[in-house]
Amino acid sequence: MRQSLRPLLRRATVGALVLVSVWAPGGALAAAPPSPEAARLPFTERYRALQHGGIVRAANAAISCRATAAQPSCPAVREGGTAVNGDLDMFYVDVDTDPNTYNSSRAEVRLPEGARATYARLYWGGNLRVGEQKPPADNGRVLIAEPGGQYKEVLADTLVGHRVAQGADAYQASADVTRLVRESGSGLYTVAQLNVAMGKSKAGAWGGWTLVVAYEKAAEPLRHLALWDGFDTLTSGQDIAPGGLRFPEGASGRVGLVAYDGDRGRTGDRLTLSADRRAPVVLADSANPGADVLNSTISEPGERPATRVPSYPNTLGYDSDVFDLGTALRPGGDQLAFRLVSQRDAAWAGALFVAVDARS
Repeated sequence: MRQSLRPLLRRATVGALVLVSVWAPGGALAAAPPSPEAARLPFTERYRALQHGGIVRAANAAISCRATAAQPSCPAVREGGTAVNGDLDMFYVDVDTDPNTYNSSRAEVRLPEGARATYARLYWGGNLRVGEQKPPADNGRVLIAEPGGQYKEVLADTLVGHRVAQGADAYQASADVTRLVRESGSGLYTVAQLNVAMGKSKAGAWGGWTLVVAYEKAAEPLRHLALWDGFDTLTSGQDIAPGGLRFPEGASGRVGLVAYDGDRGRTGDRLTLSADRRAPVVLADSANPGADVLNSTISEPGERPATRVPSYPNTLGYDSDVFDLGTALRPGGDQLAFRLVSQRDAAWAGALFVAVDARS
């Protein structure tokens, strides 16, 4: 149960693992080598496009509380109860039937009918030090299975962040999986063998994955699509102020955030948007209070959220949320400025993406 990923991969059925490695947006195999792990990675732009289309994402947690007689509150916590992961004994989520995997979870990529994926990036991360210490050598690899497919090994390409702080041994890694998603389309994707530690400690166990997919569809509005990533604690805040995103009066848009180790019920973390240098607007919705945006949720606007297996409302330290930008964009402008800050949680930011109507 606590083995390194390497022997598990060697035991996998022949033909079940196909190397995805580093795929460029156009589908050609890129030659960029993996970067070394870094103590701090400031946010930088990963992808930008101006096209008719949008961005969707799939996400799920890799670990949750252990439901035992000694921990009877676990089922209620999973279903949305307020709890801190550092107070709970945590164990792997494992939804597949493969004996060679010790964690796995699924989530739906829901592309509009007729849409074509133009870029896709898989992010994963977690805490390596809880009741056990996981080796960081396994941070840069996971398994992914497309809808109806078999597991394929994915290796991190240009982003691996690894940091020991606040009692945790934390990391995030990512890889370009454009070709896989373009060929496979919508449906449930399974991600397994995410390097994360189980058990109980003050720092808490946490981890999960998010698959961000930009798409084009001629019938949709012309939009700015952009993705940023990095890895650092939020004690001093995280600012992203992209220029060149000209949006008209009455524009609409969405922003997505990936973050780690936020605790439900511990206030002091906010995500704000200042459009065209106007006063910041706090981004919040029914799933994410304005003063507790890092509250262990995977959420998105709309009455029918994308399917997840399992679909725990409380993900105990993993956040992957999409917000409607609402009235903040209506006056129009040329610049967006996002700020994410956590005053109480020992939290990490991993990725942020936006899709905003463009001025024609």
